[in-house]
Amino acid sequence: YEGKLTKALAEPVEALLDSASEDTWPAIRKLLQRETKAAVSGLESAISTFELDEATEKELLLRLENHGRSVVESKAREEAARILIRMKDRFSTLFSRDADSMPRVWTGKEDIKAITKTARSASMKLLSTMAAIRLDEDGDNIDTTLSLALVDAARPGTTDRSIQSLDPLASSSWERVPEERTLISPVQCKSLWRQFKAETEYTVTQAIAAQEANKRNNNWLPPPWALAAMAVLGFNEFMTLLRNPFYLAVMFVVFLVGKAIWVQLDIANEFRNGFLPALLSLSTKFVPTIMNILKRLADEGAAPAAPERQRET
Repeated sequence: YEGKLTKALAEPVEALLDSASEDTWPAIRKLLQRETKAAVSGLESAISTFELDEATEKELLLRLENHGRSVVESKAREEAARILIRMKDRFSTLFSRDADSMPRVWTGKEDIKAITKTARSASMKLLSTMAAIRLDEDGDNIDTTLSLALVDAARPGTTDRSIQSLDPLASSSWERVPEERTLISPVQCKSLWRQFKAETEYTVTQAIAAQEANKRNNNWLPPPWALAAMAVLGFNEFMTLLRNPFYLAVMFVVFLVGKAIWVQLDIANEFRNGFLPALLSLSTKFVPTIMNILKRLADEGAAPAAPERQRET
């Protein structure tokens, strides 16, 4: 019956601790109570045929109940020993994948700061869950303490002197948590968080660099100083265009032709693959595209002439 209880608790408890949320320990308590009750009931029925005295029977049943608690505590200590790996895995999953579990593509529209905060908050929730064993329904303030020390204190707008002068994690024990139920002390939490941030900073930096590179590749306009220089140096030419409408007509025609070529060649998508590959690809498409545009213009120009000839005939 101890073996059956171990099998019924070990893997489900590990899965619950891996998901780590506010409902983790209540779910573990409910699972422990249900499986222990079933095991105790089965053992009680099995030993009833041995005609044991009441004290021996109670001792065996209590031993089985304690075994269930020891299985949960042992599994919790195993998970707490690799908490840093779990935190980095959770951060990587939430940071690098979107709500549909698809890999993120940093196009420049994503709010990296908000995504980083969400991923780190989830990792902190995992650390809070694994900091102590909560098989009894005694309340604690571990989650609040970690949030105050690791999130609120890191905000640049924080001006509360009590937060700046007093470190809630400068202690070897949690408030209202016995030492035997402590898995990760406050000082250890602070050290783990510092190491966690250092090892995940590179991922955030790479995302910012990818976003900036994507913005530069998609920005076809010259810098503001170049626009100002063109406006100043090209003032005379601009006034010449205004005085002679023929130039405006020519410019308009050139614009339409250029727009047609731009759309046909899909230049914006071509340059996303790199400058040299884009030039090679455009060089092979340019002449056929020009011929196609001229052919369309010729067809459209010849189309109105057909009904006129038919009327003359």
